[in-house]
Order: sequence, then structure tokens, then C-alpha cells
Amino acid sequence: MDKMILYRQNIKRILEEYACLSTGEQEVEAQLSFDDEHGHYQLMHVGWQKQHRVYGSVIHMDLKDGKVWIQHNGTEADLAEELMAAGVAREDIVLGFRSPAVRQFTGYAAA
Repeated sequence: MDKMILYRQNIKRILEEYACLSTGEQEVEAQLSFDDEHGHYQLMHVGWQKQHRVYGSVIHMDLKDGKVWIQHNGTEADLAEELMAAGVAREDIVLGFRSPAVRQFTGYAAA
């Protein structure tokens, strides 16, 4: 199987698993956005919590240049570890939410 197909499948599976977790609010919806053509994958929370608007990215990952970029992780989970457990090579994971100056020290790909 092509590496990028495997990576895409793993990203989608992880996002689907987190989407199934309850937000704790009936009026807050978990929305998945998968853009295979451009390599963008997100889990969003949208709705209302009492009288406060809930809107924002929970997890955002991209596929670019043969690597999985974790752009945002609004969970307590270690998404990089989950990706590696699913078969994504450490050297193909970029912590995009980290400054380019410090990525070289993360143990993952710098870009």
C-alpha cells in the first residue's frame, strides 16, 4: 500500500475516534472535514454551550511533502505517538504547531 494512502487512512481514523467522544453538551456538534485533494483534515466543535458560542478546531492535520503535519492539537493526547502506533514513521511527522526554530529538537521531522 502506498505510504500516503496509509497515512491518510490513519489520520481519518484518529479524527473519527475523537469525533465520537462526547463534548458533554448536546448543542455542540463534532464536525469532521476531510479534504483529500489538498491534504487538509480537521475536527471542529461547533454549537452553543449555555449562552456561549463554541466554535473552533480541536485537531488539524495536513499531508504535505510526504509528511503528516500536526497543525493543531486541542486535546491532551499525544497525537504523534498515536500516529506512530498506527504506522506513521517518526521522520514523517512534523509538529507544525511548534516554531520552526525548535522543531529540530522535538525528535520529529523539522519540515
